[in-house]
Amino acid sequence: MAVLHLMVGLPASGKTTTAGALAEQRRALRLTPDEWMIPLFAHNDAGGKRDVLEGRLITTALEVLGLGCDVVLDFGLWSRQERAALHHLAAVAGAGCRSVYLPVGPEEQWARVQGRRDTVGRLTFAMTREELDGWRLRFEPPDAAELAGGAPEAVLPPTSASWSDWAVQRWPSLRVPPGAHGSRKSSTCRS
Repeated sequence: MAVLHLMVGLPASGKTTTAGALAEQRRALRLTPDEWMIPLFAHNDAGGKRDVLEGRLITTALEVLGLGCDVVLDFGLWSRQERAALHHLAAVAGAGCRSVYLPVGPEEQWARVQGRRDTVGRLTFAMTREELDGWRLRFEPPDAAELAGGAPEAVLPPTSASWSDWAVQRWPSLRVPPGAHGSRKSSTCRS
C-alpha cells in the first residue's frame, strides 16, 4: 500500500533534509512548497498563493498515491486539523498515512536559521527570531498516538461537513477524489 508521509515541524527543524532522504529510501515523490514558491514568486506567501500551491501539490499527491507510489509532503503541517484532513484524504485514496515529526528547540532552530543566511533567496526565506517565536506558539505537535500511525485528535469545525470539505476550504485549489466528501467521522491512518 502506498503511504503519505507528512513532514511535521517548525522551520529549520530538518524537514526538507529528512524528506529528501525518506523520498530516496522509499522511492517516493517529494513535494516541498518552498521549492516552488521561491522560483515562482520569490516570497513565502505571495498574497495567499502558498495555500493555492499547496492545494495543487496535495491534489498531485493524491493522484500519485492512487498509482501506488509513496509521497512525502514537506509542508510543516503545524495544525492537527491539517494533519487529520490529510490522513482522511490518504485513506480515501486507498493509502496509508504517517506523521514524521522533527522537533527542534528554540536555540538550535535559531542557530540553523543563522547558518542558512547565504542560501536565503535561492533555497529558503529569511526569518527573524520574533517570527520563529510566534510560529512556535501556533505549532501543535503530534502526540504519541499520532506518531504511532493514528490520525491526530482534531475537532472538525461545525462549518465543515467532512474533513474533505475542511481541506478544500484550507487549500482552495485542492481537488479531492470522488467519494471523499463522506461523513464527519475522523479517519484513522492505516500503517
